[in-house]
Amino acid sequence: MSDNDVALKPKTKVKPKLDKPKLYKVILVNDDYTPRELVIMILKSVFRMSEESGYRVMMTAHKLGSCVVVVCVRDIAETKAKEGIDLAKGMGFPLMFSTEPEE
Repeated sequence: MSDNDVALKPKTKVKPKLDKPKLYKVILVNDDYTPRELVIMILKSVFRMSEESGYRVMMTAHKLGSCVVVVCVRDIAETKAKEGIDLAKGMGFPLMFSTEPEE
């Protein structure tokens, strides 16, 4: 190589590393006032569950006091929990959903 030659190095493309969004659990909290049929109806309409899965989630919450319904990103989890609470409250029942970060 002479003094006039320029050595070119190929540029490497650097992709920015994106962190995955933190996941949150939507938890169904058992109460003694909301009818089972209403809980299943809310699980079907808000969380798009089948009749069988809604029944299983409802019975798990009934026996253990609470049950994880779905795990998703924070915005969706909070929106779904609020939809479920508002739907039950509109019918006069104190059904409760809560959200918490998944470990």
